[in-house]
Amino acid sequence: MQLNFAVLAMLMVSNLPVRAQAPDARAILEGARMAASLTQLDEGLLGNLKKDGKSIPVALFLKGKDIQFQIEEHKPPQIFHLRLNDNSFDLFEMVDGKTLRFPEAKLVQPIAGTDVTYEDLALRFFYWPNPKFEAEENINGEPCFKIRVDKPKDSAGRYAAVYIWVHKKYGAFMRIEGYDKNGGLVKDFEVQKVMQVTDKIWTLEKMQVATDDPATKRRLSITNMVFEKPVKAKPRGLR
Repeated sequence: MQLNFAVLAMLMVSNLPVRAQAPDARAILEGARMAASLTQLDEGLLGNLKKDGKSIPVALFLKGKDIQFQIEEHKPPQIFHLRLNDNSFDLFEMVDGKTLRFPEAKLVQPIAGTDVTYEDLALRFFYWPNPKFEAEENINGEPCFKIRVDKPKDSAGRYAAVYIWVHKKYGAFMRIEGYDKNGGLVKDFEVQKVMQVTDKIWTLEKMQVATDDPATKRRLSITNMVFEKPVKAKPRGLR
């Protein structure tokens, strides 16, 4: 099984420091995006989406703005390619050796009945333009920059605005909250555990993804994303 995400997966923790003075939202988000891309290791991640006692194997490869992820709920596995630009994306599925485009609506569909969508797995909102610095806040006792990104006009996806908390020292994201057009919270992501893979590089080990009801502000369900040590594996047919 092969893997590269997430969105993530999804998440490399960079050891490059983030400047605390005069925060540059674009630079902060770019650092977090690079940290999440696995480009520093040329490796992928193997993991599982876990919900209600069910575990779905997934595999993720992130190469800058070229992403491949596999979902192994059934055989053969589903293989997807996502190519991202600042204001657009190209989403493809590998079927019988052919690369087929499929509708933008696919982005917001849950994966195998979990709380994770294709949009979530690819962390697509990291590529939205014009991020804005909001504040400095602590997440689980860790100092973070709070960044806001707004969905570009006519872009697909469920979120109208997303807040991303990026660790001030390590440059990795620690928390994400996605809001709808009315300002209601619909999804939140929280990094719960990371693992060290080299002296200077860390990667995601466990992240909780929760679906929220924007009307009642109650949490509806939770999926855990759990990853293993990075592996020397290559994506299939990623061009």
